[in-house]
Amino acid sequence: MANELKSTFKSNDTEEWLDIYFTRPIGLLWARLFRSLGIHPNVVTILSIILGIAAGICFYFPDYVHTIIGILLLMCANFYDSADGQLARMTGQKTRMGRMLDGFAGDAWFFTIYAAICLRLQGEAMPFGTNETWGLWIWMLATLSGLKCHAQQCRLADYYRNIHLWIIKGEAGSELDNSATLNKEYNSLNWRNDTLWKLFLFFYKRYTKAQEESTPAFQRLRSHIIETNEFTAKQRAAFRAGSLPLMKWTNILTFNTRAIILYLSLLIMQPWIYFVAEIIVFQALYYYMRRKHENLCKQMLQTLS
Repeated sequence: MANELKSTFKSNDTEEWLDIYFTRPIGLLWARLFRSLGIHPNVVTILSIILGIAAGICFYFPDYVHTIIGILLLMCANFYDSADGQLARMTGQKTRMGRMLDGFAGDAWFFTIYAAICLRLQGEAMPFGTNETWGLWIWMLATLSGLKCHAQQCRLADYYRNIHLWIIKGEAGSELDNSATLNKEYNSLNWRNDTLWKLFLFFYKRYTKAQEESTPAFQRLRSHIIETNEFTAKQRAAFRAGSLPLMKWTNILTFNTRAIILYLSLLIMQPWIYFVAEIIVFQALYYYMRRKHENLCKQMLQTLS
């Protein structure tokens, strides 16, 4: 099982210890079951979306029974989210539609969770002994946390992991996309005949464009590598050495650490703490990670030039 498990990893460099020893082994068991039943990875992703939305609905209710059920449902959604990628690598059914659905899954989970928490808290008293209710303030806090911080953090963390895979494995081992290429494909499609795919591309090309705009130094480095076609094994090793320490931050900014803080804040019946953690702690890590990665790309470009 150990060898089969390792074969379902994207890369040892980009796997988090909690995933290696907990999420991935359980995901592999589900992936084996789905493979034996002939279920496509995209169906598994859709199931994870349903479970994650159900978890969010549970978090609306301020009692421990619903909270525990919600936590278990979100954990199962994460197992399925792991299983869909593992199943795709086991069966060779990796598709870009699957990647887009995978990204949408997390958005659907957390949109429901944020909305449920806001609906739950808007009539409750604010902390620290005040007599004021949260009202619209909790919606403003959640909007800042979700749209500004969470989306930005996960988007860049996902991009940096794909950059790392692109450097060490090349095009075949990475899912690094290009917004210009996606835009050409989008413009070539017809809304009448390709409605669903064009709709996916509309959002995905904007997502990819935002990733590129956040990484100007890497875009210059990438252009140089593609134009000159000169990037030796030694240079790849040098980039990997600089990028590898940042992978732990990308993992913190994706799911596991975020989910643990969410669970703890729900269990102590103060879910607003999760929003504050995203705005202060995670956003500080985001800025640190971005500065380090941009400096690495500038240094590599100077070396190549």
